[in-house]
Amino acid sequence: MSTTPYADRRARVAAQIGADGIALIPTAPERPRNRDSDFLYRHDSYFYYLTGFSEPNAWLVITGDGRSTLFCAPKDLEREIWDGYRLGPEAAPAALGVDAAHAIDELGQRLPRLLENRDAVWYPFAIHAGLEARVGGWLNQVRARVRYGALCPEQQRDLCAVLDEMRLVKDAHEQDIMRRAAGISARAHVRAMQYAARGLRAGREVREYHLDAELLHEFRLGGSQYPAYSSIVAAGANACVLHYRADAAPVRAGELVLIDAGCELDSYASDITRTFPADGRWSGPQRELYELVLASQEAAVAATRAGARFNDPHDATVKVLAQGLLDVGLLDRDKVGGVDDVIEKRAYFQFYMHRTGHWLGMDVHDCGSYVEPSEVGAVSERQDPLSGEVIKNRPSRVLRPGMVLTIEPGLYVRPAEGVPERFHHIGIRIEDDAIVTDGGCELITRDVPVRPSEIEALMRG
Repeated sequence: MSTTPYADRRARVAAQIGADGIALIPTAPERPRNRDSDFLYRHDSYFYYLTGFSEPNAWLVITGDGRSTLFCAPKDLEREIWDGYRLGPEAAPAALGVDAAHAIDELGQRLPRLLENRDAVWYPFAIHAGLEARVGGWLNQVRARVRYGALCPEQQRDLCAVLDEMRLVKDAHEQDIMRRAAGISARAHVRAMQYAARGLRAGREVREYHLDAELLHEFRLGGSQYPAYSSIVAAGANACVLHYRADAAPVRAGELVLIDAGCELDSYASDITRTFPADGRWSGPQRELYELVLASQEAAVAATRAGARFNDPHDATVKVLAQGLLDVGLLDRDKVGGVDDVIEKRAYFQFYMHRTGHWLGMDVHDCGSYVEPSEVGAVSERQDPLSGEVIKNRPSRVLRPGMVLTIEPGLYVRPAEGVPERFHHIGIRIEDDAIVTDGGCELITRDVPVRPSEIEALMRG
């Protein structure tokens, strides 16, 4: 694997922390699951972004002169019999492109000397429990040497501010991985849809965990390392629970199934949601609401392009949903007024209570500010019509080529006074992953269809 993307990123960090700055980046710790068993290990995203190194028990140090030092587990043939191969500090410089590498047990000894005569120490704030205290301990050791001429860093700075901006725009290397992850996840959704229809046609019992198993099978078959998040497989009324997890509920003919699932490939997430009739045939009310959600997504896709704002897709979605909710009778014009009233009063919130997207990358809800940095000071206030809370509005992010976000409108109809019974217990979400381009956006998850007729055709196969 080429080390070039990681070396380039480390150089960009060095340039931003100043000639006398130093940055400390630990990876994630291993976490016990129960006695003598750990949770499946997953490295820290910031650390991997700068190293491409997935072993636990490691730290990266970058200094403002452009040098990078890795601390990692030493070679230990006995432990490698139990835990697997270790790269080791001797091989790390050639393999990872770092300037130096040392055994992790030398970290406490070497860090105070590396901190000496620096003006600022940068590290990720509020990410690693106990990190601030460890940095404080090392700084105290530097202060103990001031009588010998050592200078102690006077500033502690949040490295997330630097790395979040870097990670927000994906380079060609990252985009390629995300396209491949999206392809694997799309095949998994197709597999689950077809399994449900075949099973019900054959008279077999189909449950949510059966569909979850089909997803996991295709994820691993495609080479992904993990699910990017806990898969949502929600049958019938469960689809109205936004963060429902795949459980044991039966999948029944005549009901909808909502699956929100994506794999992680080489540290990058995908995130797809599809809603489909369990037996492959839409009812009238199901299709009516589904086509409304799809129309709102199409409006959001059209609003996603370089130069637009992050909030523009959400505003486009809400406008379509507000009109549709009035048209199908889920909202009463005599009570809530017209489209503008529905939007201003947030009357749609009963049926659509989440945003239309989020950043996507190494984390499924990826890092990066949703406010345009150059306009942070442009603040206005409004009172939320539902909660009464005073909310500070700041201009949302200007979209740039290479940013990746989800586009995921939905409708969730629970029984309530005034809600037509034909729509009860219908939950629908349609979610795709979009790479922002100069002329619009590239939907990288459309290997699984979204149009109702195409879904029916797929499930007949």
